[in-house]
Amino acid sequence: MSRQKTLEKNEKEVVIPAGTVHLYGILGLPPQTIGAVVFAHGSGSGRFSPRNNFVARILQDAGIATLLVDLLEDSEAQDRRKVFDIDLLTERLLINVHWLRQQPETRGLLMGYFGASTGAAAALQAAAREPQEIAAVVSRGGRPDLAMEYLARVTAPTLLIVGGEDTGYPLE
Repeated sequence: MSRQKTLEKNEKEVVIPAGTVHLYGILGLPPQTIGAVVFAHGSGSGRFSPRNNFVARILQDAGIATLLVDLLEDSEAQDRRKVFDIDLLTERLLINVHWLRQQPETRGLLMGYFGASTGAAAALQAAAREPQEIAAVVSRGGRPDLAMEYLARVTAPTLLIVGGEDTGYPLE
């Protein structure tokens, strides 16, 4: 995984306080923003994920703000227990949405989650815990099984994307 990215003109680096840790991210703010999507990365991935950045650019082109944040600090990401701690990832994801709701550029916008792998489980759990906050959830290659006890409480429209024999993906 690349540990850096060239920021687009509408993107800025952000730091979100989460208790005793700081979460580093990239906020993309297109002109005339109509909504916002918070990315929940999976195990071994983060704000520099080429796939998630590709999706973020598509969303930004459609007028949707994006927030790509590492849900774990670098030292935490080395601990496999934390990587699969869906409750911890969910808490961090909720903190990101609450932070985004405080920003002048994104206050009052409809919000959605885009989750991959274990991040999808956190996105589904977060959508179930605070259903009034989230308008939609997308799970790409996600692990909804890790949020099984919350699935019946998800009220937001949800799209589950599962690749089988995908070929020609532009970033592979």
